[in-house]
Amino acid sequence: MTIVAGLEMKTASSFSAFMVTGVSVANVGCNLFVRNPKSGGKTLIDFDLALTLQPCLLLGVSLGVICNRMFPNWLVTSLFAVFLAWSTMKTCKKGRSYWNSESERARVRRDGDEDRIEGARSPLLIKEGEERGKFRFPWKKLGVLVIIWLLFFSIYLFRGNKYGQGIISIKPCGALYWILSSLQIPLSIFFTLLICFSDNVQSSHSSHNQDSEKDTKDVRTNHGESLNKFMLPVMALLAGVLGGLFGIGGGMLISPLLLQIGIAPEVTAATCSFMVLFSSSMSAIQYLLLGMEHAGTAAIFAMVCFIASLVGLVVVKKVIAKYGRASIIVFSVGIVMALSTILITTHGALNVWDDFVFGRYMGFKLPC
Repeated sequence: MTIVAGLEMKTASSFSAFMVTGVSVANVGCNLFVRNPKSGGKTLIDFDLALTLQPCLLLGVSLGVICNRMFPNWLVTSLFAVFLAWSTMKTCKKGRSYWNSESERARVRRDGDEDRIEGARSPLLIKEGEERGKFRFPWKKLGVLVIIWLLFFSIYLFRGNKYGQGIISIKPCGALYWILSSLQIPLSIFFTLLICFSDNVQSSHSSHNQDSEKDTKDVRTNHGESLNKFMLPVMALLAGVLGGLFGIGGGMLISPLLLQIGIAPEVTAATCSFMVLFSSSMSAIQYLLLGMEHAGTAAIFAMVCFIASLVGLVVVKKVIAKYGRASIIVFSVGIVMALSTILITTHGALNVWDDFVFGRYMGFKLPC
């Protein structure tokens, strides 16, 4: 919004929160009750992944926002360019791997060798005929995610922002401000440990890892399950920190990481959209409660994004169904990341050049 519409950063941030919420609502609405037949009738959205990732992702975003205030623009721009370029390269490489495996299955299918088809890896695409098991919607897990959302939202609402805007009067960056902010750390640790050591989530991760092994060529060790279980929160924390640092949220950054560990493209897309809905809706509601300007215009933008997202989902699903290639999702993520790398890095570099030309301070700053 800052680059295209020329809005101020504060206004652009509030508009972006509403627009991302509109896109996420469309995605979640289309995927919430869709089955993932490869996981025995579970939903396409992996609630176990969302539970494992969400607390640390929200904590990471808060830490990243603090780093964004402290780090100079040239450092943020450099880190953004390096990380997103690396993520784009890895995502495209993963997409090519999926594309090759899909081509191999198509060739085997044309040859009519049914034995080789049975022995090949499970297809990335989820077909209606493969559905098995009774559909079970995880209402309890959704309830836990809502509780996590409410707790983090309460902290943000009472703490307010750096301008002192909150439901109670708190001095920005004062003692009470930092006490409320620090509550996110034990809250994230508590829910992460509770979820990681839950028998229900452990068994779900076990079955999910078995499905993922069928989808990729990755060779896992006997300790792969426990490694992934404890690495996922670390990945979420890293994605959140970088997302908050770069001001783009953690959803776009967690997608390539999930693809790298073998999560199917459809599951990655659906789960990340679900997680982004939590963070974006939290920001949007905060802006509303704090009396944001041009709320009506932001709502119109959100509705336009909602409709555009629905159209995009329908088109992508038809293309995937026609050509039998779920790798299109991976390449789409890679293209978006590549464009973001070029546009945002260019914009950041121009800002850094302006700071240099006009002799502005280009060192580290205090968080307040």
